[in-house]
Amino acid sequence: MIVIPRGLARAPIALYRAGLGGLLGRRFVLLEHRGRRSGRIRQVVLETLRVEDSTLHLISGYGWRAQWLRNIEADPRVRVTCGWARPRGGRATILPPAAGVAVLEEYRRRHPIATRLLAPALDLPELEATEPIPEELAQEHPVVRVDLKPPTRSG
Repeated sequence: MIVIPRGLARAPIALYRAGLGGLLGRRFVLLEHRGRRSGRIRQVVLETLRVEDSTLHLISGYGWRAQWLRNIEADPRVRVTCGWARPRGGRATILPPAAGVAVLEEYRRRHPIATRLLAPALDLPELEATEPIPEELAQEHPVVRVDLKPPTRSG
């Protein structure tokens, strides 16, 4: 697995804080979550597997070692900024492995080029293979569904 230095991995957060997260498109989101020990708001920028109006799917590339994943397991309330849109509250759910595999299979089918880039970056050759994705992959690298609240109107 390619390990991205912390400073580089956190650099996109500054874009979102400056209101420029839209430069990263809708494929990336800023996920705000609460630290399970500190209770403080934490932020991470993640690539999405799928974005719909009120739902998005993420994968934990670092598996259960990812702090954001462990934090949302403890407290599923999140806030998400996607593209140029305003932040929206939501609830994160770690999918059962079979449901996670279904999301990954759809991603692989719909985004073959992105899959060829994502698989080596996450050290997940199973994504590139032509065989069905094994459930073990979604157990070790959970897929998370985030159900977003309706956008608020400012006026």
